[in-house]
Amino acid sequence: MSETIEQKCIAKGVKLTDQRRIIAQVMSESTDHPDVDELYNRVSKIDPKISIATVYRTVKLFEETGILTKHEFKGGKARYEEINEGHHDHLIDVKTGEIIEFVDDEIEKLQKKVAEKYGYKLVDHKLELYGIKKK
Repeated sequence: MSETIEQKCIAKGVKLTDQRRIIAQVMSESTDHPDVDELYNRVSKIDPKISIATVYRTVKLFEETGILTKHEFKGGKARYEEINEGHHDHLIDVKTGEIIEFVDDEIEKLQKKVAEKYGYKLVDHKLELYGIKKK
């Protein structure tokens, strides 16, 4: 089982206040890529005293310490996900905003091949596909 955000904070020496602990817990349990407003709505159900400013500051802190990563998908708010081992790409539904994580070996090989074709060694990449679900 992978580390929770709370465990990552402890390992990185991030001080965990009660409010940060709740934000870490909610983020660890997220199966989507929430924006700050969505995260605030979730944490405020657990502790209504948590302000949106606290959520913004905590998300920024977690991002700066390498616990969360920020995605700025086309046409929307910044969304966040926990940094985990292993690479994945994203397929975004432009109508619903649903985000699907996937790994495709053929795409990975093709990206390396393209880089090599132009005389480069691929060291990193980010792939975002945008679509509309077929009926």
